[in-house]
Amino acid sequence: MHNVQIISDINKKSNYIKSWIIKLLQKKKFYLNNVTIVIGGDGFMLKTLKSNTNSKKVFYGVNSGNYGFLMNKFSSKNFIKNLLSSKITNIYPLEMIVKNKKNEIKKYLAINEVSILRQSRQTANLSISNKYKKIIKKLVSDGVIVSTPAGSTAYNLSVNGPILSLNSKKLSIVPISAFRPRRWKGIVINDSAKIIIKNLNPLKRPVSAVADNIEVRNAKKVIIQRNKKIKFNLLYNQSRSLDKKIKLEQLRNETS
Repeated sequence: MHNVQIISDINKKSNYIKSWIIKLLQKKKFYLNNVTIVIGGDGFMLKTLKSNTNSKKVFYGVNSGNYGFLMNKFSSKNFIKNLLSSKITNIYPLEMIVKNKKNEIKKYLAINEVSILRQSRQTANLSISNKYKKIIKKLVSDGVIVSTPAGSTAYNLSVNGPILSLNSKKLSIVPISAFRPRRWKGIVINDSAKIIIKNLNPLKRPVSAVADNIEVRNAKKVIIQRNKKIKFNLLYNQSRSLDKKIKLEQLRNETS
């Protein structure tokens, strides 16, 4: 007996895996309840999770994309075994609250990162603070990234940000191509912090605020904090849990 939902991206490989899994589930008898199988890449998983923010479902990702860091590797031989023995990992999203140049307020969730990016050929002038103190009075750069542990091996790592352990309860704040202060490499802070990023020159140097892949243009002020009311439950194969993947990236980073 099982109550399994299957959500699939629209491409040839995803459709093939979906058809194969449906046939397998029809043949096999086992108990599994409240599980959603998500077939696609990391982007499709992020999209699926954000459309299920009030759900208590458990999500098992099957990679049909490229890297598939948030997904499990598809194995036709061991699929049922891997699914039944998989373990739950909880991840917590950030909430991005943006005030744009029209003073409109926009709110979006970010599972990997919030990116503040220059919108023109000129560098952005940003101030970064938390609830209690100023972190950077004026950052002149192409932008800045605030990353969760789950997203610390993505865009954050590409700009030489630190890889955060999944249970570290930390966030990474890293500049993108910093010009001033040139030697500032970023900071790691507690995930309970309320991060406030202001555009110091919104008319001449506009910036965009991006929650994973959702963009708000002409941002004047961005508030970033963990949404404590939302928790996503993801299933991972025991041999390749999300925590193990992150640790492997940490080791690869240290020895590269």
